[in-house]
Amino acid sequence: MRIEKHNIKEIDIAEVISDSIIIQNKEDGFDLLGSLYYQGFDKIIIHQKNIFPEFFDLKNRMAGEILQKFSNYRVRLAIVGDFSKYTKKSLKDFIYESNKGKQVNFVSSTLEAIKKLSES
Repeated sequence: MRIEKHNIKEIDIAEVISDSIIIQNKEDGFDLLGSLYYQGFDKIIIHQKNIFPEFFDLKNRMAGEILQKFSNYRVRLAIVGDFSKYTKKSLKDFIYESNKGKQVNFVSSTLEAIKKLSES
């Protein structure tokens, strides 16, 4: 895993780059948040492929607990991926509602993530 730093409009954004899953459980999510927050980042991009697929099953509460922690620390997050394969209404509604705000966004490209996170 490596962190690529994007600086847009004097805003630092951390993009997590990895070929493997780095968030397999809520503790991994908390550790990633803590590590990047400690490094001074309050805007983070992570790719869907780096998150355990069960994250996207809202019944197990993993997503809710991890995203709540990001919210508590006021760290904005963009998750980049193709979310069309998820068909459950609850997840689609969750993504829709999240994208109406600025705290957590589900986007289709890194460019879109950077644009979202660089908005005030």
